[in-house]
Amino acid sequence: MMHARSLVALGVLAGAALLASSSLYVVNETQRAIRLQFGEVVETDIQPGLRFKIPVYNTVRLFDTRVQTLDGRPSRYLTGDRKGVIVDSFVKWKIIDVTRYYEATAGDEQAAMRVIAPRVDESLRNEFGRRTLVEIVSEQRDELMSRPIQDLDRAMREAMGVSILDIRVKRIDLPTEVSNSVYERMRTERQREAREYRAQGQEQAERIRAAADRNREVVLATAQRDAEILRGEGDAEAARIYAQAYQQDPELYSFLRSLQAYRESFSSKQDIMVLSPKSDFFRYLEGSRQGTNRR
Repeated sequence: MMHARSLVALGVLAGAALLASSSLYVVNETQRAIRLQFGEVVETDIQPGLRFKIPVYNTVRLFDTRVQTLDGRPSRYLTGDRKGVIVDSFVKWKIIDVTRYYEATAGDEQAAMRVIAPRVDESLRNEFGRRTLVEIVSEQRDELMSRPIQDLDRAMREAMGVSILDIRVKRIDLPTEVSNSVYERMRTERQREAREYRAQGQEQAERIRAAADRNREVVLATAQRDAEILRGEGDAEAARIYAQAYQQDPELYSFLRSLQAYRESFSSKQDIMVLSPKSDFFRYLEGSRQGTNRR
């Protein structure tokens, strides 16, 4: 009797555990859920936590709301100047409206990617078609992708309940037939810029050189003027000193000047002077000779 009661109790506990496992479900932090009633959505955007459902009567679908990556295949696009480029890109997206996402894709992530991929391809094709090859190569990638991201994000929010967070271009290659012409054009453009910079530098150098020459002439003229002034002042001072000395002893001054004249005149033995012995030039020599005869 006791054994039968134990079996019944175990059966009741097992049934209760089975009922609890069928009635309770967990939504993780990285997930959102919807609850269906015979295929019809009756509760949307269920937040993380432990939730309750009616077994058999309710069905729960869980969706990963983390950022997803769609890595596309390289595609060939035509630029605005009719040049072909091969673009390799990827897309970052996430679910923001689980009900709309479920209605559009039945919760199938691969189905969502099959919808997103051609829309991304079309958006990039249109954007590359608006720009020339030089613009695509030279411009920042963020600026190039801003319009496709905005347009595609708006469209995918309405159509599928997903947000397009970013579109990144991993690589842009040029077909072989385009590479040579592009490189030649870029080299020509860089050479033109180099000539412009060189001409500007030469013009600036000429201006600097002319200014330096002008300053040099001004400095030299100023220095020469100051030198002439100082030289004139020195000559005037020397003349004043000579005059003052002459006034103190004219005879001595005359004698010293005569000695200086003798020294300069007789320094070279090859010079010939034809003068009268009575000339005033020999005045001090004549006096010296008379003094010697006297002795």
